[in-house]
Amino acid sequence: MIPFLIFISGMIIQRLLELVIARRNEKWMKGQGAREFGLKHYQFIVLMHSLFFVVLLFEKITFSREFSAFWPLLAVLFFCTQLIRVWAITSLGRYWNTKIIVLPNVEVVRRGPYRFIKHPNYLVVSIELLIVPLMFGAYITAGLFTILNILMLSIRIPAEEKALRELTEYESSLGSCNRFFPKLLNKYDN
Repeated sequence: MIPFLIFISGMIIQRLLELVIARRNEKWMKGQGAREFGLKHYQFIVLMHSLFFVVLLFEKITFSREFSAFWPLLAVLFFCTQLIRVWAITSLGRYWNTKIIVLPNVEVVRRGPYRFIKHPNYLVVSIELLIVPLMFGAYITAGLFTILNILMLSIRIPAEEKALRELTEYESSLGSCNRFFPKLLNKYDN
C-alpha cells in the first residue's frame, strides 16, 4: 500500500504544479489579449480528474487490489508518457494551459511533439487514465475513467480546435497532423 500511496501522491503533486504553471500562463496570456473558451465543460474536466484519484484509492483499498503482474512494463510506459507530457508543456511554453485559452493571430506551435500530433497532452492523459489503474489492479477505475475521458475529449477537442481555427492559422499549421496517432515526417517537412 505504501508504494501505491507514494506513487499517487507524486501524481497529485505533479498535477498541482501543472495548475500553478497553467495559472501563471493564463495570467500572462490574458494580459496579452487572449480569449478563453470551453468554460462550461472545464469544470467537468476538473471534476473527472479529481474523482479519478478518489475512485482509484477507493477501489485499491476496498477490493485490496494487488500490483499487476505487468506493473514493470506499465511503469515504463507511464514514465514514457511523463517524458512526452514534459516535452509537450515545454514545447508550448507560455501557451500551455489546462484551459482553452487562445491568443489571437499568433503562430501555432509546430515544434516538439506538435510536429507529429495535434494533441499530445490529451494522448498522455488518455494513456495514464488507463495504465495507472491497471498497474495497481484497479480495473473498474481503468474502464470507467477511460470511458469518461473519451466523452470529455469528444467535447473538449472540437471546442479547442474551433477556438484555434477562429483565432489562428490552425488548419494551415497543423491541418496535416493526426489528432492522436503520430504521423512520421516526410522528406519535405521541416
